[in-house]
Parts: sequence; structure tokens; C-alpha cells
Amino acid sequence: MTAVTKPISALPDTLVLGAGGTLGEAWTRGVLSGLSAASGLDFRDCEYVLGTSAGSIVAATLVSGRELEAGDRAAREWGADAAESGSALGGFARAAVRAGSAAAAPLAPFAFAGLAPAGRLARSAALAAGPRPRRRLDGLADYVSRLRAAFDGRLRIAAVDRRSGARVLFGAPGAPSASVRDAVLASCAVPWLFAPVEIGGREYVDGGVWSPVNLDAAPGGRGAHVLCLAPTAGGGPLGAVTLAALVAEQALIGRRMRVRVVVPDAGSVGAIGGRYMDAARIEPVLDAAFAQGWRLGRTSTAAG
Repeated sequence: MTAVTKPISALPDTLVLGAGGTLGEAWTRGVLSGLSAASGLDFRDCEYVLGTSAGSIVAATLVSGRELEAGDRAAREWGADAAESGSALGGFARAAVRAGSAAAAPLAPFAFAGLAPAGRLARSAALAAGPRPRRRLDGLADYVSRLRAAFDGRLRIAAVDRRSGARVLFGAPGAPSASVRDAVLASCAVPWLFAPVEIGGREYVDGGVWSPVNLDAAPGGRGAHVLCLAPTAGGGPLGAVTLAALVAEQALIGRRMRVRVVVPDAGSVGAIGGRYMDAARIEPVLDAAFAQGWRLGRTSTAAG
């Protein structure tokens, strides 16, 4: 799958924002900001927004009504927390810092169609066998609290039940009750890096453990237009996993929804560099992502 070059000229009904660590959050924010600046589209007006891990931060920001630039501090806080924890962890956890939402890499293949029951068991076993860190996402918690976002029917946040290995979509009908703050923290709680987040007596971890994108869970009716941003699909340690998940999940919803996927282009891939939690690279990633979004939006404006 290559980066989308066809213009994006209409606001999607559903926006799906994938995992990708600190730099994935910056890339997602940059692309959407560039698109908005060039085309006039306001992604705060989407009917639904589904976020996973890094994408949950951007999703909560949009639903709160704030400009996406306000998320810069959140990205830096998350990256700083990860960098600090890396010095106290073993080799596997340090590899997770380099990879971003690294828990997705060994586990995401179980999310493919037809393997959900086996996938739940595999995730549950892997999460139970791994170390149990104590570091919490206090900086990110403060940022999300200040957003004052609420589950108003538009927002979905993907996380994984640590004990059962099952995916949970906070904000969806029938999902456990949670604040947006706690749901975002759960979705960003990368296993082996951050402590699970307790909600309603159960523990939850990073939504990327189920899938880097969770595109198959996109809400919306038949014929809905879905725009999916997949930060980790441009290459690097999670590239193949993310691309495989996109193919499998798009096949599940493609018959009833119109799906467009945006992945990092060459400039964005170079700026990200494969170290998704490297907060020092936020500005170059923002610049490259904004340029990518601007080109997509500007092309649509010129075509119109």
C-alpha cells in the first residue's frame, strides 16, 4: 500500500486514527492540519472519530472542539514518559520504546478475520507473562483532563482488556462506562512500558495490541465514507504488520463503506525514522506531515 495521492475533497463521515507513538500522534495531527489549511475541511465535524493509542489523543482533541495544534504538549509528555521509563527497563522494553506501539508487532496478526477467539487467548497469555511496569502517564492525563472531552456518541477509543485479551471500544453502545481521560490513558498504555489502566475494576492496555488501526470497528452506516490514517504503515518495524492489518480489516468493511487510507509518504517516513517515541523529532515530523496533508488538500482545491 502506497501513500494516497488522490485528492481528499470531502469531509469523511468517519475518521479512523491509528497507533504510532509520539511521532505517530504528531504525523496524524500534521496531516489533518495540512488538509484543513489547504481544503477548508474541519475534521471536528466528522460524525464519528475512532482512535487507537496515539490516534486516541488526536480523536479526543477533535471531539473536544480544540484545534489540533493544542496536542503538541501531549505528544511531548508521552514521549518524555517513555524515554524516562526506558532507562529502567530491560532490552525488550527498550525495543518497545524504539518501535512505539510495539505490543502490536507480535500480536496484531491475531486480529485477522476469523481468528478473534484465538487472538484473545494469545493476547491474554502474552500480557500475563510480560513484566508489569508501574510508570503512569501523568503528563498525558493532565492534558486530556483539560480537554474536557466527553463521550457524546461520536467518539470511540480502542483498548484491550488485559485479562481477557478482548478489544473494547470505549464510547460505543454497550461498552464499559469510562471517562475520556481514562479511556485515552488505557489506549496509550503500551504494555511493558506503562502500567495498565483500571476502569470499572478491570485493567486495560494499548488498543494497538489488538490492531494498529482497528479499521474494522469503524462506526457508520452503509455507504459511509471512512478516512483512515495509519502512521505505522509507511515502513519501519511495524510497517508490514500494519499493512497486513489494513488489508484484512478493509476487506471486512469495504462492501458496506467507502474506505480511504492515508499512510506516511516518503518525506514523512524519512522524518519519522522508525523511532516512534522519539520526542526530539516531533517538529520535523509535523513539518513533513503538514506538507503531505497540504498537498492532498491543495490538489482537491485546485481540482474543484
